[in-house]
Amino acid sequence: MKKYILSALVVSSATLFTACNDMLDTDPRVTDMTTATFPGKPADVEALNAATYSIMNTLGGGDQSGILNNPFYWWSLMSDDCYGSGGLQDNVAKSLHHFTTASSNQYEQDFILLYGGISRANNQIETIDNVKWTEAQKAQRNQLLGEGYFMRGLYYMWLSQLYGDVPLITTTVVTPDLYEQKSAEDAIYPQIISDFVSAKNLMKAERANGSGHADKFAAEAFIARAYMFWAGFYKKVGELATGDATMDLVAQEGCPGGTLSKADVVSFLKDVVNNGGYKLCEDFRSLWQYSNSLLWDEAHDGKGHAYAFIADMKRENCFDQPGMGNGNTEEIFQIQFMNASKWAIGGTYNNPRMYSNYLSCFWGLRNGASNDNGKRDKTYPFNQGWGQGTPSGNLWDDWKEAETNGNYSDIRKLGTLIDLEGELASYTYEKDDCEESGYAVKKYADVNLDACAADNDSWWSKCPGYSSSSLDNKQQGDHFEDYYLMRYADVLLMLTELTGDAQYMNQVQKRAGVPQTGYSLKAVQNERRWEFALEGLRFNDMRRWSGVDNHSESSYAAKALQAQKGKQIVCLGQKAAKRSMEHMTCSWAKRYADTKGFLPKPQAQITLMNNMMKQNPGWDENTPASEWTYKVLY
Repeated sequence: MKKYILSALVVSSATLFTACNDMLDTDPRVTDMTTATFPGKPADVEALNAATYSIMNTLGGGDQSGILNNPFYWWSLMSDDCYGSGGLQDNVAKSLHHFTTASSNQYEQDFILLYGGISRANNQIETIDNVKWTEAQKAQRNQLLGEGYFMRGLYYMWLSQLYGDVPLITTTVVTPDLYEQKSAEDAIYPQIISDFVSAKNLMKAERANGSGHADKFAAEAFIARAYMFWAGFYKKVGELATGDATMDLVAQEGCPGGTLSKADVVSFLKDVVNNGGYKLCEDFRSLWQYSNSLLWDEAHDGKGHAYAFIADMKRENCFDQPGMGNGNTEEIFQIQFMNASKWAIGGTYNNPRMYSNYLSCFWGLRNGASNDNGKRDKTYPFNQGWGQGTPSGNLWDDWKEAETNGNYSDIRKLGTLIDLEGELASYTYEKDDCEESGYAVKKYADVNLDACAADNDSWWSKCPGYSSSSLDNKQQGDHFEDYYLMRYADVLLMLTELTGDAQYMNQVQKRAGVPQTGYSLKAVQNERRWEFALEGLRFNDMRRWSGVDNHSESSYAAKALQAQKGKQIVCLGQKAAKRSMEHMTCSWAKRYADTKGFLPKPQAQITLMNNMMKQNPGWDENTPASEWTYKVLY
């Protein structure tokens, strides 16, 4: 297993190269080194590459303005799989879940970070041939250029899915005319997919093997993810197995232009299947740190606590065994973390906890009883945290209904969710808890051990080679589980959705121990929900399945979100007091239909760009402010 891994270059170079201070207010090529001298050798381009990747660490681990920067966490909160929850003061999490905002710049941080990553990628692409590459170095040059294109496409995909139509900037020389927003449908997505095509054709046909870098197969998988969103959300293809959409590509190095069709996307995914060397882990639980062998050993030693849920696993399938966990056999692309967090980290985009997978802290338990969350007698084997974005009652209830109707038990349900009453008999709610469902997140949940020195220590502290980060705070600094951005299971389910061939979906179902079914769109929709629950994919899946209904209040997403209304919740720690889930201002269906799932563009950035970027529908003067303004409910 790979622990605390990113890339050695990231630590040394992440703070050397900054793109711009706020967004586009400075020349992104002004760094400590000028383009007359840098990059001058291949190692310099490697450093630029590391700096481009390092934005992902701030996204995955940064906690700024009271919210985790990870866009997949945001999308989880915006989906029907999570409530906003947290404490009374956690208004950003609840704002996301209710499609409201408490301030005009509340969602600005990811806008800045993603443009920072785009600027770094542009610099990497534009200056790569400052180096006098030899013929023997051509493969290295193409790999680095391909990674630059890949990261630019990735950052633009996330940016456009969060904020919609935005400025399209593919150069390091930023002039005011570039501030004008471009159509995501007609300009940005063709650029995104062209960047992924360039990456596919430039990078080596070799797996990155858990290095944290992109490879050809990652590019092929992300072409499919981007294409499917574009085809469903914008082109309104309701069922991809029977529908099609063709895109005009942008001519650039590695991408000759021309068109891309569904058949091309299918061929790329089949290349991943046939030549990528990936395979599903035998046991779904192997993907998650709660299955680590240290906890498994405690389940079998008869000395103290025992976590029954993993007792029947094969020890060789535990998270920290070869081929499992970090760097496992189905991990195609991920954000990696390591023990380098510091309270004082310099640089424009860096954050003290950027090298820690801070999702584990945000989704940690808020057990009450005088703030003793994390006490092993109450929460073993799970640790304390902020308790924001708890799983919805909808997710549990819908899953249970599917099991009952199908007469099966899905290992993924309890592999994903902590049933607080069923698994943690001594758990109590904190007195300021809001929107609690009775469930917590098991994926990415931090784990304790009897062997740990303190009640809220992390199991990572008992791993070989561990050394404490300079945060000197295990509860906030010691979270090193990879954040999965693309798993092989996704490739299989995308193939079934695109082709109607159930053989790929059946592999995922077989691993979960559920009946293997024939193709139907509903079957794929359910499998995607169960397999990737709380991994941040659900919201954009719902959105692309809603384009066929023009994102109306009767669309897939609007109806799924509205189904939260009336669900029983616990608020202010009062489990016995019956309270039902209600929307903050109007309804989830209306807020989805008004916004199509986009967040508001930060007003500070609109002003910075001379008002050439326009506010998104549902957040502008055409929608009553009372519908998108945060309201205290509890």
